[in-house]
Amino acid sequence: MNLKKTIVFVCFILTGWSFAIAQKATTNPVFPGWYADPEGVVFGNEYWIYPTTSAEYKDQTYLDAFSSKDLVHWTKHPKVLSRENIGWFKMALWAPAVVHANGKYYLFFGANDIQNNEQHGGIGVAVSDKPEGPFKDALGKPLIDKFHNGAQPIDQFVFKDDDGSYYMYYGGWRHCNMVKLSKDLLSIIPFEDGEIYKEVTPENYVEGPFMLKRNGKYYFMWSEGGWGGPHYSVAYAIADSPFGPFKRIGKILQQDPEIATGAGHHSVIQVPGKDEWYIVYHRRPLGDTTRDHRVTCIDKLEFNPDGTIEPVKMTKSF
Repeated sequence: MNLKKTIVFVCFILTGWSFAIAQKATTNPVFPGWYADPEGVVFGNEYWIYPTTSAEYKDQTYLDAFSSKDLVHWTKHPKVLSRENIGWFKMALWAPAVVHANGKYYLFFGANDIQNNEQHGGIGVAVSDKPEGPFKDALGKPLIDKFHNGAQPIDQFVFKDDDGSYYMYYGGWRHCNMVKLSKDLLSIIPFEDGEIYKEVTPENYVEGPFMLKRNGKYYFMWSEGGWGGPHYSVAYAIADSPFGPFKRIGKILQQDPEIATGAGHHSVIQVPGKDEWYIVYHRRPLGDTTRDHRVTCIDKLEFNPDGTIEPVKMTKSF
């Protein structure tokens, strides 16, 4: 191998996934099928996406997952969690949030779309030895099954802080709570001030909370507008603490009349070891107003020198 070829080969090895992404474009949506509320996460040397199956509530009885080593080629893992592995579940399996801890994989989910404290359902947690499942209900009941501070128990996201603490942000009906999880991730424990359900709702919040940390700052994001319409969107705040206060800065993702509508309920993935970020979200194809016709897409998430986020430009490929 001559010197020039050797240098090219070494550069390929050193740049890893970023090289693969730069050299090969993929189209949006990133995989076929009606999927919403995608949770993007990195496990080892693989990217994973766990979305909601976008269908009638009665048909939302399972969750699929997708894995990729380069954000370009995706492998489908069908029914990583399904009805037969959740004894209390009936319908409306929503918005998975998945973390790797204690040598296992924990999948938090919303189920049954409860409308009051008399109905049975809420946020549950399932566990597996592998990211592709099968995941099985860990508690035999919901982890959160009541309305606290007005928040419907749905749309959970689990965030691990640098000190090893796990916090879960959740809530529909325009209210967002955060709770602290035990080390085994199977129970909720009080904060230092004794509070259990701490409301952290920012201005215009509707649902779909998400948290990331970059350069010592906490970026809290959420969805605004109605999920069934064209104006669904994502806004954000920046804080010095995972508890906020979260003062709304503005929208970073919304419809583009030339690309798609209803862009929201997102997550963010970071290329390991790099200040390189991608937003994973769902949107509605142009001209399609069918309620459950939502597809999963990925676009670049870029930060300004002052730490604020550039508005996301939706693309047909990235």
